[in-house]
Amino acid sequence: MNLLINVTIALSALKVNRLRSILTMLGIIIGVAAVIAMMAVGSGATAQIQEQIRSIGSNVIIVMSGSMTSGGIRVGAGSVLTLSEDDAKAIASECPAVALVAPSSRGTAQVVFGNNNWSTVVQGTTPEYLQIRDFMVESGRPFTWRDVDGSTKVALIGQTVAANLFGGADVIGQIIRIKKVPFTVLGVLAPKGQSAWGQDQDDVVMIPLSTAKKKVLGVSQANARSVGTIMVQARGPMLMKEAEEQVVALLRQRHRLQ
Repeated sequence: MNLLINVTIALSALKVNRLRSILTMLGIIIGVAAVIAMMAVGSGATAQIQEQIRSIGSNVIIVMSGSMTSGGIRVGAGSVLTLSEDDAKAIASECPAVALVAPSSRGTAQVVFGNNNWSTVVQGTTPEYLQIRDFMVESGRPFTWRDVDGSTKVALIGQTVAANLFGGADVIGQIIRIKKVPFTVLGVLAPKGQSAWGQDQDDVVMIPLSTAKKKVLGVSQANARSVGTIMVQARGPMLMKEAEEQVVALLRQRHRLQ
């Protein structure tokens, strides 16, 4: 049976069973479209997760009491009992693979402007934190090391905080109160979105680390140098492992850990 006869028989069958043929073709088309859609959704979800992880910052290692996190993944760093600003300074000066270091401490507090109030995360840190975490200032300006050294009562606020306290009003130079302490708003952070863990990264107020300890977080004099977290940025993606090993070795030495 030659090709011409085969084609003729096939066309005849299609004419006789026209509805069935159309439904079969439609099923194939829908099936292929569904596979393409699933692949697109899968690819989009992967890209979204990657974007959320990237929102942590580039080449970032997070050092916390008792653990270390690299790129959002906990890798373990032994039993570091406490971290201090002195640890952060040591990492910056003694770890060649490290580019930037930012000690920080955080808590939750009620922030008030006029008759509006909002419960949010208050992050006490240093100027390098914004660079490490890729936070941009959309309007106004960031605080400086002069503000940290002088325990200045100034603040940067995230988009969520700005929306809930001020609506669409201008916020630069306005006075907000954090635990009844007045702070001048220096700037508003650019939108950051959700983290890989579903946290709203725009729901934050950032203030100088020294000010946070003295005025907001209630750190005792005995623990005046302690911090909750040290953010570390490696000099490049190829140096992440080296930076991690240097930080772990240094902290083990400083804290006399086995």
